[in-house]
Amino acid sequence: MDGDATPALLHAAGHPLRWRLLRALAAGDQPVHALTAAVGASQNLVSYHLGQLRRAQLVTTRRSNADARDTFYRLDLAHYGAMLAESGGALHSALRLVPPPLPRPPRRRRRARVLFLCTGNSSRSQMAEALLRERCAGSVTAKSAGSQPKPVHPLAIAVMTEYGIDLSRARSKHLDRFTDEAVPFDVVISLCDKVREVCPEFPGQPRVVHWSTPDPALDPDGYPAFQRVAADLDDRISFLRYELAARDPGEAP
Repeated sequence: MDGDATPALLHAAGHPLRWRLLRALAAGDQPVHALTAAVGASQNLVSYHLGQLRRAQLVTTRRSNADARDTFYRLDLAHYGAMLAESGGALHSALRLVPPPLPRPPRRRRRARVLFLCTGNSSRSQMAEALLRERCAGSVTAKSAGSQPKPVHPLAIAVMTEYGIDLSRARSKHLDRFTDEAVPFDVVISLCDKVREVCPEFPGQPRVVHWSTPDPALDPDGYPAFQRVAADLDDRISFLRYELAARDPGEAP
């Protein structure tokens, strides 16, 4: 980086509307009409600034599987963090940020509860459930379900072995099983654009988040597609762990 050049992050995030868009996307993937409502600006203006964020490689897009007219925008938190570190270092070497160690969610009056949803509960949500449980060493209750359950995909089982996780005993479940849980979920995360459209209400008003994730079973690339989805979910879960750890014991979501 040229020492006299303004860091790219400051150009991209310094505009007030772009900052509001980044804040909205930090909560989860969203289509442009939801972002328009969130920031209170016209769709043309929002689309222009989303284009600026895409050019800065802070935001990526993915066409919805449920409605091809919709595009989901996603904030690349890992890239944002790298750019933030670079921006500090551009001013002074002592300001180059080093990511803190990932915390483990504290023991609470009750463990945080997270539910992952996709259509078949056969790959994406199963992998996400297993990864969160593994990464949090049992300090978070992780569950998964689907709107049209089908057997767990053998390639999902295979790819999880790369993470030291045995998924061979996992069984798919219908999401209706969890709509009347005695202990409410804190966070419900839909991984499939289609299940996002039919997601029921869950008791306790959990925070509802969408991670627009492609179905690796539909990708002709086969096993590498499952590897990519697993790596993407593991990355997202690393940031979810920060959110879960940041809450005070017993705090409502």
